[in-house]
Amino acid sequence: MTDRPGPAGDVHLDVVPLGPGVLAGFTSRRGGRSADPWRGLNVGDAVGDDPSAVAANRQALERRVGAPVVLASQVHGADVVVVRGVADGGRPADGLVTTSTQLAIGVYVADCAPVLLADPVARVVGAAHAGRPGLVAGVLQATVEAMVRAGADAARIRAAVGPCIAGRSYEVPAAMRDDVAAVVPAAAARTSAGTPAVDLAAGVREVLASCGVGAVHVDGRDTYSDPALFSHRRAVHEGAASTGRFAAVVRLLAGPPVG
Repeated sequence: MTDRPGPAGDVHLDVVPLGPGVLAGFTSRRGGRSADPWRGLNVGDAVGDDPSAVAANRQALERRVGAPVVLASQVHGADVVVVRGVADGGRPADGLVTTSTQLAIGVYVADCAPVLLADPVARVVGAAHAGRPGLVAGVLQATVEAMVRAGADAARIRAAVGPCIAGRSYEVPAAMRDDVAAVVPAAAARTSAGTPAVDLAAGVREVLASCGVGAVHVDGRDTYSDPALFSHRRAVHEGAASTGRFAAVVRLLAGPPVG
């Protein structure tokens, strides 16, 4: 029997500690108005879901974080947008940076690694969509560099790597694994079956360390094996026509920390 979608106001945010005055976290499928195959809190607006359901889900997320959530049009590249207002949303980019307390910034994923960053002293936050192409292209370096230009100190930046497909689940051709490893050696991995794979979370940690970011929290959940999360690869293997996207959001708070 198909599960019925829950109320759009039921938004669970797995909050991660990025410092005082910063609210950051990751959603899941829990809540939302989307029906199968996007069932739950789908925030992806280009996956075939009912636009009214996606709009309701995004509005519920905004109520949860207490501000408009600015998202980019993700293209698996390394471009970064410095967000000054909601009008900056929708631009082609895979990294966002802001110093505004009037909005939140975020990325949406269904296997790629969502990365949230904050320098709570300089009051600068960032969000990056780090899939295999973006990891190789340098989206994380570009996001950290944009934060530094906005006043952050890389050594003070705290980062959180959200749920993503694990190395044990992310099988790729050997040549593809080797191409990634040539740029990010720590990303080379093998699946649970011993075949070539890419470990996005390990690659993200290596790149952030090379940028001088020392405090990195890794969620560790595998989107492919966890039905509470959206997974593009799992949907394909199960023969589903599409799947949704969950969100990673970060916001600078004007008052005391919440969450």
